[in-house]
Amino acid sequence: MKSAVETLDPTKVKLTVEVEYDELKPSIDHAYKHIAEQVNVPGFRKGKIPARIIDQRVGRAAVLEHAINDGLSGFYRQAVNETGIRPLGQPDVEVTEVPLDAEGSLHFTATVEVRPEIEIPALDSVQLTVEAAEVSDEDVAERLDALRERFGTLVGVDRPAAEGDFVVIDLKAVIGDEEIDSVSGISYQIGSGNMLEGLDEALTGLSAGETTTFKAPLAGGDHEGKESEVTVTATSVKQRDLPEADDEFAELASEFDTIEELKADLREQVASIKTSNQAVEARDALVKHLVENTEIPVPQGAVEAEVHRHLESEGRLEDDAHRAEVVVDATNALKNQILLDTLAEQLKIKVAQNELLDYLVNASRQYGMDPNEFIQSLDQGGQIPAMVGEVARSKSLAVALRQVEVKDSEGNVVDLSEFIGSDEEDAAADAAAAAAGEDVTGITDDEGIEVVSEDEAAADKA
Repeated sequence: MKSAVETLDPTKVKLTVEVEYDELKPSIDHAYKHIAEQVNVPGFRKGKIPARIIDQRVGRAAVLEHAINDGLSGFYRQAVNETGIRPLGQPDVEVTEVPLDAEGSLHFTATVEVRPEIEIPALDSVQLTVEAAEVSDEDVAERLDALRERFGTLVGVDRPAAEGDFVVIDLKAVIGDEEIDSVSGISYQIGSGNMLEGLDEALTGLSAGETTTFKAPLAGGDHEGKESEVTVTATSVKQRDLPEADDEFAELASEFDTIEELKADLREQVASIKTSNQAVEARDALVKHLVENTEIPVPQGAVEAEVHRHLESEGRLEDDAHRAEVVVDATNALKNQILLDTLAEQLKIKVAQNELLDYLVNASRQYGMDPNEFIQSLDQGGQIPAMVGEVARSKSLAVALRQVEVKDSEGNVVDLSEFIGSDEEDAAADAAAAAAGEDVTGITDDEGIEVVSEDEAAADKA
């Protein structure tokens, strides 16, 4: 098979492919066999009809059409692999010549959007600044209060409701003379803002047994977004009483004997969280820096396809205002993907089996699914390669962050090795896993990132 690439623009190419008759022949043989099983010819059993009879009854052109349709996707994939292009959508294929006899060949073209070639700035010149990770007494007090709330008790009060109070309410929403919805006896914390717009203001100052009305757009259902008149009654008002922050509470809420020991542990927890936030901040800052300093052409067809899929799933294909928002989001997401896929390629990122498995197990927990069932469903849907790509992009950022300078707002160098690892740790892990002799899975994502065993990764490093 011969294939050539013509670049139409930075995000689109045209493949010209020539398939010799001998390469098409297996598809032609399959076409004859399939047609022989479908047609009835007097004097011949189904599946045993000679090719010359099929040519007479069905026509050689129909056989070739069947064969080409059967083999075209495979020839296209082979051309993609041979030319090294990175398709970002479905190709527009046109057959330009078919083999009328054994001397002929199949010619077709495929126009497709591709990942553009981009030049990423040198990482060793990048300097990032993140917030300092200082832990204040207020930070510790806030975390201690959150712990105390877990052990707090609700106590009824004879006073108007205030922010933070828990109010048991009956609620009814009407539009005109029609009652749209009603609930009774539900507990709501003033200030949580997780029900109707304006509910917090309506309940503030309301005592047990009092009723008020207010107007609010409905938050869901068939009438979502429509203005309604809401009647709410407070049947009881309760406040949360917190236990004293003393040694007795420390013993109750933790493994520590004194409140000072508990506070020290909370301080360490806050410090760890802030350092983790620094890693996230550095990651986001690196992506922003690279995007802003890299010219990234965006394939508009791929953007439009994603926008259509998104709007169709929401049933909002005619919502032009929302479409404009989704176009911006889809464009930015595709820019980031192109950037990170290119970065992973430049850093020669490979995804180890255990890294892919860890990612899939964590993802299954987010969906509340059994890991085995989750992985099987992804495999059946052909989504595993996409998951490989996600792991590779995340890993490329971690590796890239090791090559840039990260300082906090006070000028101190920030050590993110706890979250992004180090080259030395990777080498040690690879060497340890090499002794296990794991097999290569052979899975690759759409960008060619391969899932390898740890021993192969170690050999690559060596």
